Amino acid sequence: MDRKKGVFFITLLLVVGFDQISKIYISSTMSLHASHPVIDGFFNITYVRNPGAAFGFLTSATPLFRSVFLIAVSAAAIVMILYFLTKNRSAGMLLTFALSLIVGGAAGNLLDRLRFGNVVDFLDFYIASYHWPAFNVADSAISVGAVLLIVEMFRKKSGSLRQ
Repeated sequence: MDRKKGVFFITLLLVVGFDQISKIYISSTMSLHASHPVIDGFFNITYVRNPGAAFGFLTSATPLFRSVFLIAVSAAAIVMILYFLTKNRSAGMLLTFALSLIVGGAAGNLLDRLRFGNVVDFLDFYIASYHWPAFNVADSAISVGAVLLIVEMFRKKSGSLRQ
């Protein structure tokens, strides 16, 4: 196995593993909607279930439509990224790592949707009464992967400008 594939699969397994272990721990040790302050006025561990997507997207849709749509989108994203990586052998290490974070996060949330019909969220950041929507390890991996993709796009663009 080449180095990029190794990085991809190790990152994928670590993200899914840490995501699922953290969700199992939260759901087995806390009551739904319970909250434990970690940093007063800034960060709590709060156990919630999100039936929709990021920022409550699709929470008002029917449960069947929401489940089918979000499962299909997650599965399609994973398949498309895997297809891209198998066809694009010239993908650099940063791109490979970014995509592994995104696939790992998508897979972690997909597992929740398949098992529970919703996603376990528990990271609750806030200032005063202004709360960022609760999220989880999978969401964090997807966000970091997306930022790294943007960094990679700017690196490629600035590299092509110098040539």
